[in-house]
Amino acid sequence: MFIVISIMFAGIAVGYLLKRVSLLQKLGHSITYTIYALLFLLGTSVGSNPQIIGNLQTLGLQALLFAIAATLGSVLMAWVVYRFFMRRGGRAA
Repeated sequence: MFIVISIMFAGIAVGYLLKRVSLLQKLGHSITYTIYALLFLLGTSVGSNPQIIGNLQTLGLQALLFAIAATLGSVLMAWVVYRFFMRRGGRAA
């Protein structure tokens, strides 16, 4: 997990340093389609795993609870960030 987070932060740093490069400005759509392809391949991998499919009822409930908790946590943190960092003089920045 440390490797994944390190790669993500390295990408953020490189993106920040190269934010003025015009080629990087044009990558948005191709990145979106690449993410769609990766999600499709992940779904294919999950669908072909008999262990996951056999335990889908139990795993599905746990996944639903985790998804709800993650969504509520994200909404709460977005509200906190907006409330304390994005407002100036009673108005959003």
